[in-house]
Amino acid sequence: MVSVSTWFRYIAHKLEYSVSLSWKSYKRGQITDREVGDTVWKNFFQGKLTYLHWNKGEEMAPTITGQGGTLLVRKLPAADPTRVFVGDVVVLKNPENSDSHLVRRLAAIEGYEMVSADEKDEPFVLEKDQCWVLADNENLKPKEANDSRTFGPVSMADIVGRAIYCLRTAVDHGPVQNSHFSMRKDSPVLEIELDVDEMAKRHKA
Repeated sequence: MVSVSTWFRYIAHKLEYSVSLSWKSYKRGQITDREVGDTVWKNFFQGKLTYLHWNKGEEMAPTITGQGGTLLVRKLPAADPTRVFVGDVVVLKNPENSDSHLVRRLAAIEGYEMVSADEKDEPFVLEKDQCWVLADNENLKPKEANDSRTFGPVSMADIVGRAIYCLRTAVDHGPVQNSHFSMRKDSPVLEIELDVDEMAKRHKA
């Protein structure tokens, strides 16, 4: 049974998401100022805050095994340092192929100084709206990991969501370990929108 306080927190998250999404459409010129209010309520009542994403590959082991996992992803209308945090597992547009998405862990955000293990590389500071993402699998070489060590910093605007739950098999599933802030923020969303049976049905393994 979901508590009343959880429902209130969930509704607040949903309203914030609807407002952010509508404001984004307005700034892009897709809707007029008269349509903003209607769009907020339409987004609020129609959509979920999550979607399912299938991910395969060794890059995020052991969080997601090489055989693949079905992820419950919380949508982010805009990724910025108030919505995503270092330590979060994020879904982002692949910098090398805009038609596909990668799942990586957020390792640094704007203002962080990046220092390479290779002394030949000059340290640098991540600029505004830039972030650095890494694969979880420490056994892979940088090129195999296909992360920021290969393609460099990525724009925060390329982050589309945060993975909050992973189903590896019908008996092996659980919340994704994100930053403390995010796990607290996502708990009402997880409690209300998580449907393990639906995830298992959609699972490809």
